[in-house]
Amino acid sequence: MMTFAVAGGILLNIGAYLTYRGHIYRAVKVYLAADMCWIAMAWQRADLTVMLFIAVGVLLGFLAFSKMHHGTMERSLQTKSKDGM
Repeated sequence: MMTFAVAGGILLNIGAYLTYRGHIYRAVKVYLAADMCWIAMAWQRADLTVMLFIAVGVLLGFLAFSKMHHGTMERSLQTKSKDGM
């Protein structure tokens, strides 16, 4: 049986792979899904402190997602030119 912790861990690994490949916009979406799994796990255990810390992480992730969606932040690391370095 897959628990919320296992599902969140698998999503975390997928998000890390997407980050490694330079697909930051997609990785943030996956990280937010992993955070939802961990909030559900904390809810089952009635651990309000953990839920608070995860909620702060979700808020920061959502802000990054929002900035990428509106174009104020790059969606991919691959779109950067090497001339600017």
